Amino acid sequence: MVSPWYHQTDLLRLIATGENSRVEFMRDDVQPGKFATVLAGLLNLEGGHVLLGVEDDGIVSGLLRGVARAEEWIMQVAGDRLEPSIIPNWEVIESDGGIMVGIVTVPANAPDKPYKSKQGSHWVTKVRVGTTTRDATREEEQRLYQQSGGLRYGLKPVPGSSAADLDTRRLQDYFVRIRGDAEMPNPSSESWRRLLCNLELATETGGETHATVDGMLLFGLNAGRFLPQCGIRAVCFPGHESDYAMRSDESIKGPLVALCSVDGELVETGVVERALDFVRRNTGASAALEDGRRVERPDFPEPAVREVVVNALVHRDYSITGTDVLLSVFDDRIEVQSPGSLPNTISVEGMREGARYARNQVMMSIMRDYGYVEGLGMGIRRQVIPAMAQHNGTEPDFSEEESRFTVSLRK
Repeated sequence: MVSPWYHQTDLLRLIATGENSRVEFMRDDVQPGKFATVLAGLLNLEGGHVLLGVEDDGIVSGLLRGVARAEEWIMQVAGDRLEPSIIPNWEVIESDGGIMVGIVTVPANAPDKPYKSKQGSHWVTKVRVGTTTRDATREEEQRLYQQSGGLRYGLKPVPGSSAADLDTRRLQDYFVRIRGDAEMPNPSSESWRRLLCNLELATETGGETHATVDGMLLFGLNAGRFLPQCGIRAVCFPGHESDYAMRSDESIKGPLVALCSVDGELVETGVVERALDFVRRNTGASAALEDGRRVERPDFPEPAVREVVVNALVHRDYSITGTDVLLSVFDDRIEVQSPGSLPNTISVEGMREGARYARNQVMMSIMRDYGYVEGLGMGIRRQVIPAMAQHNGTEPDFSEEESRFTVSLRK
């Protein structure tokens, strides 16, 4: 929850800082619709505060209608003009000169996103962008549903696709070699279609069978055609910063999983293998004596790189279109940037401690079947952190922003 403001000094500091994505100033005579709109935008972002009785320029005008009536009005608006309704935290603080200011606080990680405010006879989802609140786009609203568990984006049908757009060879490899199924239905049969739908790799919509987003990402014959955000953009920069003078720039598209023969020999690589190959080609190794023998050590431990790449692919927010996972190789580090913030239930510290989550559950399960994902779902704690500590005594760096999550491994 957002911490309440208990002291006058906290109030003065907040006013002096000015409005931002989590703080809004409002006169006490604000219209109910505007007040509800701002609350919905804060709830859909990271929570925050409305300072009631403060002008846009930071001048304190106070609660003109009085403390009791202001509280009654706030609770009525939050109950009648928000969907779902909420009971916000309400406090009153005396500012300089004895003027009373009301502080309305809504929590971070609100569980029932998206929150909507009433506009006329309609309910409209609102998002907070800097100091403004506006209507959400369809994609933004979908992401909010996904954050609250109300929408599993990976189960959506891919428009224009069919079950024929999934790679039969890879599917048969998965069913026979990975799952150990004794018999396989004919790929043109109704049993095959039912099998794909039961595993949520395909779905029925309007009497037609379409590949799901997860099915297309895992096994799609031409995933990039249907889902441009499906792959990895891999780049190698000279030096320590991003630059136009790239040493290498590669767009890695295709099914996430590899194709193997019955005895497990690699036949065709998937996105994961191609990403690791890019890292190998664009990083080096150093030689050292160990027990009197010359041993070459790569710049980065491959188990850590593999885990970070797979995590980015499995846990990214695929509802964010127009951007791939970004794999950047610098002289001193590797960065893997995944579109979308962490789910509400997960923090960076939670990841370090082994907290488990799955934004894309079907994909997570199948990647685990292949062995791409650590079995207990604690790859950061059990793979990445120990591998980096053993390799060079460093820890991975984690950076969370509003629309992306970045992991850095130091050389």
